[in-house]
Amino acid sequence: MIPWEEIDRATVPGRKNELILRRRGEEFSIRTGGTELMNSRMHGSEEALANLAFEHMGQKPLEQGSGLRILVGGLGMGYTLARTLALAPSDARILVAELIPEVIAWNRSVLGHLAGMPLNDPRVRVDASDVGAAIHRQTHAFDAILLDVDNGPAGLTQDANNRLYAENGLKAAFRALTPGGVLGIWSAGDDPVFTRRLANCGFKARAVSVSAVAPGRGGRHVVWIAVKPEEGPG
Repeated sequence: MIPWEEIDRATVPGRKNELILRRRGEEFSIRTGGTELMNSRMHGSEEALANLAFEHMGQKPLEQGSGLRILVGGLGMGYTLARTLALAPSDARILVAELIPEVIAWNRSVLGHLAGMPLNDPRVRVDASDVGAAIHRQTHAFDAILLDVDNGPAGLTQDANNRLYAENGLKAAFRALTPGGVLGIWSAGDDPVFTRRLANCGFKARAVSVSAVAPGRGGRHVVWIAVKPEEGPG
């Protein structure tokens, strides 16, 4: 078997642990503290995050002139962004918030080919900052917010990620969405308490079990689709 080769490391802001980028042949992996966060062989659920959000928005592809505005929180290996671009119209505006500069650099170099170099798409703007800050400073700004941050509602790589999924963070996401907008959240596993929390913050929410590798293959992950009502407060 081909051994793993370490390519690079990145410090996680506010934490002692590091992200470790490794390669084994054509396979890439990003790990932290002995836990694998992502692997290039398993990206079906990351793509499902975008698919489910666009299914809610109801038009595939969306009509030219929609001016669709999407926030993608967490770049990873670029698969969620690439699928979002495949579904979005040519005049869409997509903001990617990624806190760790090395992850952005990896996607512009050694990892870029995996998802087809999505950062090169002219519809994309990259913000090297905390996605929570991008959410908190906006009102009615996004038609969709897609969060592929950490391993889900319980922050693993950064304690600050927990604030995204607490009540205040979810209410900020609610305010940042346009009426009828959708909040999509990727997670390694289910959490019924979190589903209820989304509902308590005004969302119509459901948890969807999705395949980790490709439809019908591999283990299972969870994507929450939380919809802001067309009318009402916020």
